This record gives sequence, structure tokens and C-alpha cells, in this order.
Amino acid sequence: MLDFILIGTFALFLFVAFIYSSVGHAGASGYLAVMALLSFPLIEIKSTSLLLNIIVAAIASYKFISAGYFDKKVFFSFAATSIPAAFLGGAITLDPHWFKVLAGLFLLLSAVGLIIKSKRIDQDKVSEVNIYTALCIGAVIGLFCGLIGVGGGIFLSPLIILMGWTSLKKTSGIAALFILCNSITSLIGHIYTNAFHVHNIQYWIAAVVIGGFAGSHLGSTLYNNKILMGILFVVLCSAGLKFLLV
Repeated sequence: MLDFILIGTFALFLFVAFIYSSVGHAGASGYLAVMALLSFPLIEIKSTSLLLNIIVAAIASYKFISAGYFDKKVFFSFAATSIPAAFLGGAITLDPHWFKVLAGLFLLLSAVGLIIKSKRIDQDKVSEVNIYTALCIGAVIGLFCGLIGVGGGIFLSPLIILMGWTSLKKTSGIAALFILCNSITSLIGHIYTNAFHVHNIQYWIAAVVIGGFAGSHLGSTLYNNKILMGILFVVLCSAGLKFLLV
């Protein structure tokens, strides 16, 4: 039974990393969903999510940026405030009740974000990014990232797409590096004020490395994953409701 659970969890983490990395994300909302559905101890969730996020975000960043899908101005407009805010959020330990509430809401909002992302809007005309708006939004996203252990790309990508601040492919590269930076500083803040709790992490790392390389490679070339996005949408909604209702 134990081996079956281990293999099943491995497969779920691999699936999440594959899907998310294909659109320049690292999968934190998916990892939260998996851990919620499998009833991981709350004390392990934040540490595990951030560590796996860093690994996949690093892979996705390399793949998309090396393929030329990146916009420095847009990235730094958000990252300048999100990175320090993520450290602050990582250093804060939430009461378990509020962690479950925020994580549940995040997962449901992430499902909505996936729908927007999956529309694959690619702008013919790119608008100039509003620096002050980006700085404010970056700070809010960064703080929230640190609080629950995510990278924030699931919020950043739909926003950039809807505002028309860069192309779809460049959005993926921006989101990947944004997630990487936020996840690193969040984890540093978390370790600074809390114990680092993980279990069977070597298996989860192997799973997301495989999924991350495969997904980001296909995503930076020609991959279309609408059907699997639909499956992930259901998973996110289910886990979000479990956090909120159980």
C-alpha cells in the first residue's frame, strides 16, 4: 500500500510539473492541490511547495529565456518589489486555519487563472507597461507568495496577458524567472524563522525534474495542452474546496 501511494504521489507531482512548466510556471498551486488531496501534514506543505517550485522554475526559466522569450523591463517592473515582499511573507508563519483559507482561495483563483492562460491570447500590439502599477502589484503578489509558499506566476501571467504588456511566449519567460526569484526569497525567509520540514523529498524532486524538463521543452516549442489544462482545472478546484471545507 505504501509503495502504491508513493508511486501515485510521484506521478501526480510529475504531471503537475509537466503541465505548469509547459506555460512557464513552476506548479506551486498544483503541488498545494496534490498535498491537500493527499492530506500532507500542514507543517510540510510550505517547505515542499517552495523547494519544488524553485527546481521547476529554474528549468522553465532556462528553457524559455534561452529560446528568446523574455522581456527585461516587464520582469523588473514586478520583481523589484515582489522579491523583498516574498522574503517578508516567507518569514511569517500563518495560523493553520488561515493558511488553509488562503491556500484554498488561491487554488480556486488559480483555476480561473488557468482558464485565462489557456485562451492563448497573443497580442498583435504590445502596450507599454505601467511601472507604478507593476510595482504595487508585484509587492502584493510577493507578500502572498511568501505567506502560502507559491511563486505568483499564476496571477502574474493572466494580468500581463490581459493588459497586453508583452506577447504570450514572453509572458511565460517572465513568469518563470519571477516565480524562481520569489520562491527562493520566500524559502530563505521561511527557513530564517521556521524549521524546514519535508518528507520523501528526494522522490518529489525527481518527479518534478522529469516533468519540468519535458513540459518546458515542449512548451517553448509547439506544445498545446488544453485537454490536460482542463484536468488540472478540476484538480485545483477540488483541492481548493477541500482546504476551505474540511
